[in-house]
Amino acid sequence: MQPLDAYAIGELKAIYQCLHACLPDQPALMDSALLQDLQRHLQQQASADGVDVTTHGEWARWLAER
Repeated sequence: MQPLDAYAIGELKAIYQCLHACLPDQPALMDSALLQDLQRHLQQQASADGVDVTTHGEWARWLAER
């Protein structure tokens, strides 16, 4: 398996958004280590891009950018 930083950021964002959208129907995903690792990785990338990930609007806008 490759580390997360080996994948294109746009691909990771799309996968994260798909998984996150499934949470209401698949609440067990909330405890998924993979989802948590992916979120942490994306938040680190967003922070490096100057995004305040604690502000939902900024985080959502950054995720929507491909």
